[in-house]
Amino acid sequence: MGILNVTPDSFSDGARFEKPNQALSHAESMVREGADIIDIGGESTRPGASEVTIAEEIQRVVPLIKPIKALGCLVSIDTSKPEVMLTAAEAGADMLNDVRALSLSGALKAAQQTQLPVCLMHMQGKPRSMQNAPQYKDVVAEVTAYLKSRIIACREAGIADNLISIDPGFGFGKELQHNLTLLNHLTAFQSFGKPLLVGLSRKSMLGQITGREVGQRMAASVAVALLAMQRGAKIIRVHDVAETNDVRKIFLATQN
Repeated sequence: MGILNVTPDSFSDGARFEKPNQALSHAESMVREGADIIDIGGESTRPGASEVTIAEEIQRVVPLIKPIKALGCLVSIDTSKPEVMLTAAEAGADMLNDVRALSLSGALKAAQQTQLPVCLMHMQGKPRSMQNAPQYKDVVAEVTAYLKSRIIACREAGIADNLISIDPGFGFGKELQHNLTLLNHLTAFQSFGKPLLVGLSRKSMLGQITGREVGQRMAASVAVALLAMQRGAKIIRVHDVAETNDVRKIFLATQN
């Protein structure tokens, strides 16, 4: 899954692909490099990022859906807003990727109406303040319990089980040790029987470990991508598509 942030303030590539022609060109590059899915985000969820109106988010992401689908890939929409979900689905989106796990009012109903696959992510707190001293007694148990509750909520809303995937939410309301514990126990999420999406690309935890700035974390990103694949992840959400795709090919070649 290639990351396409059409925002002015995302942590890694804010403002780089804000204009439609820049975004489409980057999507083309990622598809050439091996992306199966392009995940379009119109609102940054980094700590301290500004909120975006429904109309502005729709204006940012929806016009890109058809031209990106024409590249021969699937299109995922990274949003929590029901209105954006419905409008994106009408425009041809293939998947909904929600950092709030369909917890906003109306999101479950909207997702059910679209009949699209959905990814439910765990996050402690809210994006603007989630990194203000997050605490857990048992991070693996608490994250799995939350995801279980959201899967049940989806079932009760009429969303088919085979449309649900899960994401432990690395870096979303979690300190370094929380993230490392989740990575070390990633196989625990296989008990759900759902596809596991993992997003570790260029995240601050990698900077804390390596001492490198955001633009210098490619090697660390592909290293944790491989660890995630080995521990059951089925979808790897990344900035560095070509390099991660090489790692995926090597990983798959060794599975026979």
